[in-house]
Amino acid sequence: MRNVGKSIRMERIFNRRTGRTVIVPMDHGLTVGPIQGLIDLQEAVDKVAEGGANAVLGHMGLPLFGHRGYGRDVGLIVHLSASSSLGPDPNHKVLVTEVEDAIRVGADAVSIHVNVGAEDEATMLQDLGRVARTCDGWGMPLLAMMYPRGTKVKSEHDVEYVKHAARIGAELGVDIVKTNYTGSPETFREVVKGCSVPVVIAGGPKMDTEHQVLEMVYDSIKVGGGGLSIGRNIFQAKDPTLFVRRLCKIVHEDYSVDEAEEVAL
Repeated sequence: MRNVGKSIRMERIFNRRTGRTVIVPMDHGLTVGPIQGLIDLQEAVDKVAEGGANAVLGHMGLPLFGHRGYGRDVGLIVHLSASSSLGPDPNHKVLVTEVEDAIRVGADAVSIHVNVGAEDEATMLQDLGRVARTCDGWGMPLLAMMYPRGTKVKSEHDVEYVKHAARIGAELGVDIVKTNYTGSPETFREVVKGCSVPVVIAGGPKMDTEHQVLEMVYDSIKVGGGGLSIGRNIFQAKDPTLFVRRLCKIVHEDYSVDEAEEVAL
């Protein structure tokens, strides 16, 4: 039976016409502190919302400081996992927020982080399974950040590891998988084909040029990708509002990279 609650909330973070999304994560402050582009959360949300982003993602402080009572609406995804770069192992993620907390502040979805292959993989998978079942009960969409990381992982962008990580998320009942782009449309097609839920790409470290980001997004979309969930490469862009608008043209209107680069405010 279709979960009506999930369907309604998914339409708040996905474009119902294209079935794709532009998500801007802003959860970096807890991990590394107030960095460029996220000093003022309200300002950061305003910039990407006006550019056409479908949703922003962050911890419980985001709805407190980034709620918009004006302008264009934007979906809210509350992140449940956390770690600090000051800790002994920043890749060790623990749950700091419950699904019910996110519901209380008006979230449209929640997200959780899993490092597949890490020493504490078992704990993170256990958390993922429990959160997925809770989300089913509340009709709350779940995005899982599924990253292949560990001693057996030769490259976090290798298609064999990425498609395995994405499949684990789908098998455990998530609604959206966020993972690394594998470097080419041909290999990323394997990730999409092997995952029964939408796959959105992460941005990773800040790239040298915005053109590189646009190309990566374009290449992922043309082989069936579900959109993007990119942070630094958006909120640290020269003009985040314009850059989001260009990304939206690729994701939702099938613009080429060259056509998107001609878009102005």
